[in-house]
Amino acid sequence: RMTHDYVRHGTTSLFAAFDIGSGSVIAQHYRRHRHRHRHQEFLRFLKLIDDAVPKDLDLHLVLDNYATHKTPKVKEW
Repeated sequence: RMTHDYVRHGTTSLFAAFDIGSGSVIAQHYRRHRHRHRHQEFLRFLKLIDDAVPKDLDLHLVLDNYATHKTPKVKEW
């Protein structure tokens, strides 16, 4: 149950990539009131990973079943 003075401040999306070798994290946070939960934001995060990871390394992604991860453009990446 919510109290009478409860105010919902929206939701956020946090995309994160963890390098198990170095322990480093690449992350991007999207606030719900500024961005929508769309594949465009996720593709921007994938570009961030591309820029940060050397091209000669193989990259393995583990994703949940969120619809954003299943779009044709994301699958093409």
